[in-house]
Order: sequence, then C-alpha cells, then structure tokens
Amino acid sequence: MSNWIYSDIVKEHFENPKNALTVPEAEWPCDGRGVVGNMKCGDQMLILIRVENDIITDIRWKTYGCASAIASTSILSESVKGLSIADAYKFKPQDIVARLGGLPDNKIHCSVLGDKALRAAIDDYLEKNGRPSFVGTEEVEVICHCMNVTDADIETAYKEGARTWEDLQARTKIGTGCGECKSRAMEKLHETEHLFG
Repeated sequence: MSNWIYSDIVKEHFENPKNALTVPEAEWPCDGRGVVGNMKCGDQMLILIRVENDIITDIRWKTYGCASAIASTSILSESVKGLSIADAYKFKPQDIVARLGGLPDNKIHCSVLGDKALRAAIDDYLEKNGRPSFVGTEEVEVICHCMNVTDADIETAYKEGARTWEDLQARTKIGTGCGECKSRAMEKLHETEHLFG
C-alpha cells in the first residue's frame, strides 16, 4: 500500500492478526465473552477468554472494523495472554497504542474497543463464577481538572442521554471552570458514541 500511514507493527497485526477467531464461536468454548461496539459506526468487537486460576490462558477475538481496530485487538490479545484477570482488566487504550507504535489521532478511538471488550469478557467470567466485578479498579483519565470529571463520568453521562457539549455540562458541570477541556471531552464523547451509539 503506497499511502499506508500506520507503523510497521500496525501493518503486521493488520495483515497477520494474532489469535483471531477462525471457527464459529460455538466451536471455541470459553470462560468469558465480551462484545462492544456499534455496527452503525462500522466497528464491533467480540473477545472470548479462557481462564485458569485467574490467569488468561487463551484468547480469541473477531473484529468488524478498520485496520486500527483489527491491529489493536490483535496486539491486545498477545499482550494479555498469561496475565491475571486483575492485571488484564487494567489494560488501557494508551497501552495498546504504545505497543502499536502509535496510531493517527483520528484512529485512537479504535483502540478503546479492545480494552472495553476485554473488560466485558472478564466481567462475564466473574459473573458466571459468582464473583464481584472489577469495575472501579481500572484507571480513569481526568478530563476536566477544574471539576474533576473523568472519562468514566463522560461515559455515564452518554449512557444517560448526553450527546452534546451542553448535555455534558448539564450532567457533569464539565468545562464550567476554565473550559480548556472541551476538545478532549468531545473526543471522549465521540469515542463513547462509537462504542455504545
């Protein structure tokens, strides 16, 4: 591809994805299953995990999406195999982007699908085993330092109906101090819409 704008690592994981699900889902029994994404936006991700003694022993995935989404899921699958479910739950999009050697700014949102689908699969495993979720143990990004509004707060506001800057302000008071967070907040709102829209 003459106009390839991604790193060689992204190219490798896009052209030769690791741990992809190549059989029907029913033929790969798993301990935890997570699905996130929005086919209207073009990206949807399925992650299946096998767990033994709280260690992810195997993982398979299927992604409908762009090169960034496919490469992000591929490298995530390699990165978490062998980790404890507690450590894997804390995996962040920034970790994925760093391991890929970066992504174009307009493709960063593709990396958030992987960690969300992985958390959903771990939560599914925990629920099936009568154990509490790790929700709240993952790291959050403070978007608005004046009002201490995090990316988790933006996701909650979106799920409650926020779709515009004004909606976010009404629900979280974000940007009512200095207002320097508006650009990043709108990026996070777009990412959340991409996941749940």
